[in-house]
Amino acid sequence: MAKREIDGIFLLDKPEGLSSSQALVKVRGIYQALKGGHTGALDPLASGLLPICLGQAAKFSSFFLEGDKRYIATGKLGEISTTADREGEIVERRPLGNAQDRLEMALQHFCGEITQVPPIYSAIKVAGKPLYAYARQGRQVEIPSRRVTIHAIKLLHQDADTFTVEVSCSKGTYIRTLIADIGEFLGCGAYVTALRRVYVAGLPERMMPLSELKNLADSRIDKSDFSALDQLLLPVDLAVGGLYQLYLPEQQAEPFTHGVRQRPDPAHLPEAERLSEPLAIRGADGRFLGVAFYQDGFLIPKRLMAPLN
Repeated sequence: MAKREIDGIFLLDKPEGLSSSQALVKVRGIYQALKGGHTGALDPLASGLLPICLGQAAKFSSFFLEGDKRYIATGKLGEISTTADREGEIVERRPLGNAQDRLEMALQHFCGEITQVPPIYSAIKVAGKPLYAYARQGRQVEIPSRRVTIHAIKLLHQDADTFTVEVSCSKGTYIRTLIADIGEFLGCGAYVTALRRVYVAGLPERMMPLSELKNLADSRIDKSDFSALDQLLLPVDLAVGGLYQLYLPEQQAEPFTHGVRQRPDPAHLPEAERLSEPLAIRGADGRFLGVAFYQDGFLIPKRLMAPLN
């Protein structure tokens, strides 16, 4: 069957054991989509919300990362892993002591703005190369720290040597690092045994497992009829819901869709501190046109929807 020009966002409930790239391939195959991408990659160990961007939505997938997120994570106390999760090698074991009695206090210590050093087994790039590549080569590299915000940590369950928490956090937060840091604060060490993303700011709180999507596709009598599948897709501009929305008059909107720089009305611009951020550009009728940056008084097109004519 020929590939389709289909645009939209599918909210996948990614299962454990599947990489984000493998999940994308499967969803694209079901939709027979010509183009596609994903955003906010989840490790194979992790499950939960993975936005799959089909067609033109793939152009704007990176802008999903601007929003806050919420995770459910389970940590194992008393052990330290090379990867800060259960897939790594256990390199140290420590006694628990009274760690469980001090757990609630430890969680509150990590609320607010904190500094994290991402795990060496991560996709953050140093000198143009992802950290995990250095780790696999056994090379030492200085890992840049980052400031992130933990809005809230709620203890959901604890037993002899594990605990489960719900974490609401800013973009760029590494939950593996958070759990490992909590373990270090307690003195006994910890690593992630289960991780699930349940929310991304700006997206509906619903997602569909891959198995359900496949069952729906297989149940079609007419395999060329994608209407039931396409109804599950969310509009492309949902990817930029967290950006400032700037409206252009009709005489500027059309040239913008062809990549022409436009000088916006200063009265329509956001506050000064947001001028360095990407802007979602819309026509006077509300139609989403693309994303631009503001520079020297002009809107510089960055990603554009295909012109209607």
